Amino acid sequence: MSSIPPPQALNPKTGRSGGDGERTAGNGAFGWLRALDPRGRRAFAGAFGGYALDSYDYFTLPLSMVALAAYFGLDSGQTGLLTTVTLVVSAVGGAIAGVVADRVGRVRALIITVTAYAVFTVACGFAPTYETLLVFRALQGLGFGGEWAVGAILVAEYASARHRGRTLGAVQSSWAVGWALAAVVYTVVFSVAGDDLAWRVMFWTGALPALLVLWLRRRVHDAPGAAAVREGSTGRGSFAAIFKPGTATSPGLLRTTVFAGLLSTGVQGGYYTLATWVPTYLKSERGLSVVGTGSYLTFLISGAFAGYLTGGYLTDRLGRRRNIWLFALLSAVCIVAYANIPGGANTLLLVLGFPLGFCMSAIFSGFGSYLSELYPTAVRGTGQGFTYNTGRAVGAVFPTLVGFLADSWGVGGALIFGAIGYGIAALALLGLPETRGKELA
Repeated sequence: MSSIPPPQALNPKTGRSGGDGERTAGNGAFGWLRALDPRGRRAFAGAFGGYALDSYDYFTLPLSMVALAAYFGLDSGQTGLLTTVTLVVSAVGGAIAGVVADRVGRVRALIITVTAYAVFTVACGFAPTYETLLVFRALQGLGFGGEWAVGAILVAEYASARHRGRTLGAVQSSWAVGWALAAVVYTVVFSVAGDDLAWRVMFWTGALPALLVLWLRRRVHDAPGAAAVREGSTGRGSFAAIFKPGTATSPGLLRTTVFAGLLSTGVQGGYYTLATWVPTYLKSERGLSVVGTGSYLTFLISGAFAGYLTGGYLTDRLGRRRNIWLFALLSAVCIVAYANIPGGANTLLLVLGFPLGFCMSAIFSGFGSYLSELYPTAVRGTGQGFTYNTGRAVGAVFPTLVGFLADSWGVGGALIFGAIGYGIAALALLGLPETRGKELA
């Protein structure tokens, strides 16, 4: 067999050779970033900023939950419903955004989703009644549901197969950045303003994404190679295609869609249970002040940020399926441990916040690359948008169950239901292939 290496093909996304220079650029802790061309880096910045602000706007609700419940006189079930309706409607928004991304382009769809969640988050701050707030929060879900899937696909189509897990893991880490920003603003706002006004101010700060939209319109573009393939496809943005059963000559996508939806349901059921109820658990059952809650959340969020980056690295080293399996198990263990810390052991509660945040976030790092690799270019947005957000909608049942059970079981006891979600995710992987190393058009 000849030892002469074959000629290097031009990268359709960058127009450059993928030779030794590119491999060298890809070495080191930030090799994944250096491996992106200037257009890819701008796409990464746009997706990172969009997802961070998406996270910020989402967490304005959980952090304000106690004040909202007091202002409108809500029980635990009603407050849980605010989160559930956001996540359920986000499934519709995410599915629509995926189709739009396949038909008109990734960047245009990203602008639409960011604008939608910013407008309706601000509107929540003006809600005069609980019912109005519920409607505005649902409409916010339309934009919230689509942003991640569209941004992840945009970056995935720029990233090389070698670095895609780390690159998308870094995008995913922006969720922790937005969460941290929301926690800081919450601490400041609720310390200087009364609760009746503070929760409204939190929602009004959701106007921040409008600045990102202006930049996206001028500086970010779809990956040229993937855009050419998408525009040349006749069946792009088709729901029928992702539900097409396999035949003797074609595997179809129905099996992939069903199991990817279950995977997303399990992971997000566990995650949103924690994201929604941990702030309330810390204040209502642990008796922590606003500043105390913020301190505990610092450990949780720091763990989340480290988890996203570590999970991105491991999804490239171990593979997509092994990374998810590993952290599904560890996340379930952490939830059980966190919810059963004895009363008075608040130092232990603080310490366990870091591994809890780490594990429940590291499992997400492989999602952007994995779901992108499971679907062909013509229906990548449709497939990823539908499965991720259907999982989000079905997983939204978990926070509601916790809300209704909290009155009798306590929030801490009800949090155990989050562990069930991670079990579902582990089982769903049995029906999905490994995709590490797959090149995207």
